[in-house]
Amino acid sequence: MIHPSAVIHPNAKLGANVSVGPCAVIEAGVVVGDDCIIGPQVCLMGATTIGKDNRFHAGCVIGDAPVDVKYKGEPTRLRIGDHNIFREHVTVNCSNTLAEDTVIGSHNFLTPHAHVGHNCIVGNHVILGGGCFLAGHVVVQDRAFISGCCLVHQFCRVGTLAMMQGGAAISKDLPPFTVVHRVNELCGLNVVGLRRAGFSPAERMEIKRLYRELFRSGKNLRAAVAEAQTTFTGSGAKAMLDFVASAKRGVCADSGAGGSGQDE
Repeated sequence: MIHPSAVIHPNAKLGANVSVGPCAVIEAGVVVGDDCIIGPQVCLMGATTIGKDNRFHAGCVIGDAPVDVKYKGEPTRLRIGDHNIFREHVTVNCSNTLAEDTVIGSHNFLTPHAHVGHNCIVGNHVILGGGCFLAGHVVVQDRAFISGCCLVHQFCRVGTLAMMQGGAAISKDLPPFTVVHRVNELCGLNVVGLRRAGFSPAERMEIKRLYRELFRSGKNLRAAVAEAQTTFTGSGAKAMLDFVASAKRGVCADSGAGGSGQDE
């Protein structure tokens, strides 16, 4: 199951039933779990640990050095969970410091030419669209959907079940369950995602009311959060409130009447 043209360092560790395609390169220090498929011309590099049943399509470069001028060649790490799909030419960098890892969870789908920068933390069941770019230290929570050609500034957070429309960019945090378009402009809630995730009609209605309270009431956001914390008690609403309250870069703002109104 290993093509004769593949180059595998003797110190690399491959699990059971691993398939390695033509001209793939696996460096020393790489650990690959069971049942992984490594396609043609894939490069697995650095101190990279990969779980089971991951698939790397042609041309992926996984675990290369961070794109950071401060990096001095330390043996920093990348950790990948199970059941992920990395389509053609996806790139994922290791971290830029020994104190942190770059982490990708499980059941994620990274489509062609997506990039995950150093020290990023990507949760589970996340979709990264083609050509999207996560700069360093980005956190993407579970079930987020980042569409094609989106840009996420360093140190930003993307909340659970949040969605970025194609070509959108953020330099502020994107709250859970919300949809962003253009640059830092919220345009409603990811209602379809909430429904598919099993949120009840009552839970979805509470989140909808909270969205309006925080982002469409015209109130100061800090004051709106403090007031909402006393009246909204559901788990989804609490997740949104906790996320917004903990934001250090500020949060994306609703674009008003010009938005697409997906929460309507």
